[in-house]
Amino acid sequence: MPGLQSTFLAMDTEEGVEVVWNELHFGDRKAFAAHEEKIQTVFEQLVLVDHPNIVKLHKYWLDTSEACARVIFITEYVSSGSLKQFLKKTKKNHKAMNARAWKRWCTQILSALSFLHACSPPIIHGNLTSDTIFIQHNGLIKIGSVWHRIFSNALPDDLRSPIRAEREELRNLHFFPPEYGEVADGTAVDIFSFGMCALEMAVLEIQTNGDTRVTEEAIARARHSLSDPNMR
Repeated sequence: MPGLQSTFLAMDTEEGVEVVWNELHFGDRKAFAAHEEKIQTVFEQLVLVDHPNIVKLHKYWLDTSEACARVIFITEYVSSGSLKQFLKKTKKNHKAMNARAWKRWCTQILSALSFLHACSPPIIHGNLTSDTIFIQHNGLIKIGSVWHRIFSNALPDDLRSPIRAEREELRNLHFFPPEYGEVADGTAVDIFSFGMCALEMAVLEIQTNGDTRVTEEAIARARHSLSDPNMR
């Protein structure tokens, strides 16, 4: 899972289902203790988020018994991996995504974003890429890493270092608007990211000619390569 230091596949012995065990580590225990109540408040809010197209956060706890303080939280296991992984596999045998499947998945992503944005206060995902969207074995789309932005924004700078954002990777910069981070976050950030995810789904991969960063020219080429006007 993006942004985490430790992620393990585990078994919920009470429910008899596979889950994901996630850990965030914090070396400064004193600073962590000073913000422990705020961290708990954030995760109490996240546990309440319940939508069929959002990876469920089942439970969490804080562990300060070791040298390194930890936030441990258990999330739903999504069996078919990330959207990025799926597109990479699909590209081996197809040039573009099936239009019907594309529309169905776009609708599911928008349903999840609409739910988050309708919360009070609105929950801005702020980290939406094809790496943070997952696919269930039955084709159901689920958005993951909803915890990322709301949690990192609740922490001071000295505690944010363990939390890696997808936008910090050059290959993911095109998923975020140029002004992101310079102005107050809003729902428009997620809509921009959704548009890029929808384009990448449609073409399976945005070609970059070997460049690490996806350029505006590469995005334009990808858009113009689509024959279906609804996908453009």
